[in-house]
Amino acid sequence: MDSSFFQDVDQEPRLIAPDAQETDRGFDVALRPKNLSEFVGQTKVKENLRIFLHAAKGRGEPCEHILFYGPPGLGKTSLAHVIAAEMGAPIKVTSGPALEKVGDLAAILTNLEDGDILFIDEIHRMNRSIEEVLYPAMEDFALDIVIGKGPTARTLRLDLKRFTLVGATTRLSLLSAPLRDRFGVVFHLDFYTPVEMRDILDRSAQLLSIPMESTALERIAHRARRTPRIGNRLLKRVRDYGQVMANGLLSADVVDRALDALEIDARGLDEADRRTLRTLIEKFNGGPVGLTTLAAATAEEVETLEEVIEPFLLQEGMLARTPRGRVATEHAYAHLNCVIPTRQGILLS
Repeated sequence: MDSSFFQDVDQEPRLIAPDAQETDRGFDVALRPKNLSEFVGQTKVKENLRIFLHAAKGRGEPCEHILFYGPPGLGKTSLAHVIAAEMGAPIKVTSGPALEKVGDLAAILTNLEDGDILFIDEIHRMNRSIEEVLYPAMEDFALDIVIGKGPTARTLRLDLKRFTLVGATTRLSLLSAPLRDRFGVVFHLDFYTPVEMRDILDRSAQLLSIPMESTALERIAHRARRTPRIGNRLLKRVRDYGQVMANGLLSADVVDRALDALEIDARGLDEADRRTLRTLIEKFNGGPVGLTTLAAATAEEVETLEEVIEPFLLQEGMLARTPRGRVATEHAYAHLNCVIPTRQGILLS
């Protein structure tokens, strides 16, 4: 009965994918920290950000443009809202893909007031022509508009109010150097420790009025792939399971049963992760094997393997990239209880 409770989950996006999903919207907003003191983790980033914002407020100026980069689900959007709250400024939110025409960005920029925060998520996905409009806007607080075409075309410069651009990206390498250099500070967000994850989940459980034992929170924290968005998503699913299958009780045993029903093991791997490792070990003797071949053997897209499945396996030390292809490490064999082949000459520990 337990294993069938989440039988409809397969119809949804991957539960432990770090990217935002439709079901996360209201949930994420409700749990979003309101200020730096409520934000758990990213200690160095918070310390530097606190000094940076305090200095700007002391001078009575908008803070410089800020860029956050790192894997999805670590709190880049939350920090943008925290910055707005700390500065006491309104925040306008958009994303790179949403800005389809130069006019879209121009409309947003001309409606900003002094000190406003403009947050652009996935900023690396902006069209290059739109990106070029940002250069004078960020540097000179001016908007250059071309009027007319051909020999009669002329440029009109509009003055903008002094605003702060906060950008977020998961792919810093795809951000052009001219745009990257116009940010005053760049912060890298890293994965969270198990202790930080437990504290985040404890705060979320209190906000949602979910009574949970400390050991139960630790079980979720260890399977949340060190990513708050995934941890909060698992907390929501565990709450549903406990309500239906355990009369609202959320003990460590109930959490284990709920996450086992979701096929998420003790290290946070789901069936797609384990299938990738099993394929690598059983069909290719642990590797090395090319990414395209591995994708065909697992019936996954190359992009899914490279951007969704691989990063966590690499982070956990279960997969390695070599010049000849992907290789399963000793940790992968141990996790799947597989015997290491004696002829695996390049097995990595």
